Amino acid sequence: MIAAFAHPPEIDCILPVPLHPLRLREREYNQSLLLADCLSRHYKVPVLCNVLLRTRHTLPQTGLNRAARLKNLRRSFTVTQPARITGKHLLLVDDVFTTGTTVNECAKTLRKAGAAEVYVETLARMV
Repeated sequence: MIAAFAHPPEIDCILPVPLHPLRLREREYNQSLLLADCLSRHYKVPVLCNVLLRTRHTLPQTGLNRAARLKNLRRSFTVTQPARITGKHLLLVDDVFTTGTTVNECAKTLRKAGAAEVYVETLARMV
């Protein structure tokens, strides 16, 4: 069962929060991509992989305070194909929302690359 937005916004495509290639190799899967695939079927919109990339191998965010999280992720993401998101309404998917640092950095990167709107959906929220 999908528990998504009560009133979903109009979205053109879904992007998972990317893992750095080294972390992906360690884990062998991207949990955000798995969630994005499920939401893609629910909303009937495509998932865009390899459009938003993590360019820096950073420390895991768990265990870091807010200031350290902000510094850790600064300039860690890039958009490889801006034309695919320009003027689009995007749904950014992450597994856990703690302080919002990861999704904020991703959203800033997507907006700078031309996205019209960036909505965020997560599986869980830490309290």
